Amino acid sequence: MENVILTVHLILALGLVVVVLLQRSEGGGLGMGGGGGGVMTGRQAATALGKLTWAFAIAFIATSITLTILAAREAATSSVIDTIGVEGGVEGGATPAAPALNDLLPPPVGGAPAPRAD
Repeated sequence: MENVILTVHLILALGLVVVVLLQRSEGGGLGMGGGGGGVMTGRQAATALGKLTWAFAIAFIATSITLTILAAREAATSSVIDTIGVEGGVEGGATPAAPALNDLLPPPVGGAPAPRAD
């Protein structure tokens, strides 16, 4: 279900970008341009593209909200700890031992091993 809505969301995003780029701006933009002699005049085409832009925008926002609700619902039912399958965050409920200081230090430069502080 989520994948279908995501696919529709991506198609709407691409469609919205294309419709916005086709609209005539004040400077001509990427619109069809040219003279208006035809069945549709420039004003009617702008109105149709404007309505199509609004339709794409409303559908895009609707799919955005739907995807947000689905993600929130899925996040509320599971936890990172549940995916690991460990109770209390650490296996057996014991706290992990801190690493020794020599385990955190870089190896010595001279080549001789560092003395262990056990």
